[in-house]
Amino acid sequence: MDTLGLLLQGFGVALQPVNLMWALVGSVLGTAIGILPGIGPALTIALLLPVTTALAPTSAFIMFAGILYGAMYGGSTTSILLNTPGEAGSMMTALEGNKMARAGRGAAALATAAIGSFVAGTFATLALTFAAPFVAELAFYFKPTDYFAITALAFCSVAVVMGASRTRGFISLFLGIAIGVIGIDAMTGQPRLTFGNMQLLRGIALTVVLVSLFAVGEILYVASRYRSVPGVMAPVKGKLWMTREDFARSWKPWLRGTAIGFPMGALPGSGSEIPTMLSYTLERKLSKHPEQFGKGAIEGVAGPEAANNAAAAGILVPLLTLGLPTSATAAVLLAAFQNYGLQPGPFLFTSNPALIWGLIASLYVGNVMLLVLNLPLVGIWVQLLRIPRPQLYAGILVFAMIGVWGLAGSWVDLAIMFVVGLAGYVMRVYDFPIAPVLIGLILGPMAENQLRTALAAGQGNPMVLVSTPLSAILLTIAVLLLALPILLKRLRAHA
Repeated sequence: MDTLGLLLQGFGVALQPVNLMWALVGSVLGTAIGILPGIGPALTIALLLPVTTALAPTSAFIMFAGILYGAMYGGSTTSILLNTPGEAGSMMTALEGNKMARAGRGAAALATAAIGSFVAGTFATLALTFAAPFVAELAFYFKPTDYFAITALAFCSVAVVMGASRTRGFISLFLGIAIGVIGIDAMTGQPRLTFGNMQLLRGIALTVVLVSLFAVGEILYVASRYRSVPGVMAPVKGKLWMTREDFARSWKPWLRGTAIGFPMGALPGSGSEIPTMLSYTLERKLSKHPEQFGKGAIEGVAGPEAANNAAAAGILVPLLTLGLPTSATAAVLLAAFQNYGLQPGPFLFTSNPALIWGLIASLYVGNVMLLVLNLPLVGIWVQLLRIPRPQLYAGILVFAMIGVWGLAGSWVDLAIMFVVGLAGYVMRVYDFPIAPVLIGLILGPMAENQLRTALAAGQGNPMVLVSTPLSAILLTIAVLLLALPILLKRLRAHA
């Protein structure tokens, strides 16, 4: 069946009343956590993993998609009105959005952010609709060496790009890989890194690590930097809609932001920060009113917000087609698939098309819901900022403990949660990136399995790793990612 026929079947799934309800729940929850600083989609989905196992997989992933998209919408509200980005991808929005709000144009800033998110989300979902089946079809021809090269490139990209230091990035990555190989070796049956503890023979549950790093480590970090003095919120003034001039200055940035955000979101390690920064820089160079940047230029809100939402759709392409997470949120979504005994990749498109196409169709539905929820109801959403922050953080920690205990009723899991949570807090304090830990934890066992399979097929000859053109190209890029910064640094030193 062609793509459009499959998409129509997906709409048949997404428009079922129960799935519409979960799409609405995810959209509302996503907008709320996007508005609240320090609570992102990765943390929220990680917290929900233990309590959503009773849901049908399709309903659960439709809700998770709503949370992912909703957080992108909601993050702009606090950026514009409070100059406090609710999401990392909304940092660039705060530069111009808050200036517009203080100049009495907050309504126009919120409108261009919401409409830009809708336009970018719709176009990016269209690109996902047609790109995902094509990539999945190609993936059928991948050999173990190709999969190993893809994971090696992902490791290098994430470790090099994320965080302020490559050394910290690789330490985080190797920590994740070490946690991922705890348990019984699937090929030899030998225990690894269990230290004689029978509970560790089954390995450390992925959900426990996710909840520990995000719910415990992240919340401890945010709470430790909590300021009891609230920020000054700019009132929503001005017309409740954009003027003709605002539209004329916004529509091109919306399209350019989409074109930047979608492919960047599909690349390992780019996240939402890089495309939004690129979009802001591009709009500043192309604007007919460069003097307004830094004082409240609407292009500086429209472009980055579009790039932010398009990147959210971009992460789903490698995740759904190759099982490759390119960000922390994608890693949590991959863990959610594994929670249901599903492995994203080309076979999922043929074995469970209702789930895949229902999820993609729900992105269109969720986009419309989010536009309706965000444009007229801004005044209600900002009231969430009145929730006392200490009680909010304490509630999240209690919810996390209940969720981890509910997984297996194990005191060992709670002890792991405490240790990993403290480690996550220390990592945040000393600027060690969290995403490489998750990607190492999830992709480490997969990379090991593909490497050993490839070497076994090649009778131990390491040259088998570059036996296909794709693997040779990807491994070359991975080596260049590691070597080029060092070479350039030495060249500058000699110059």
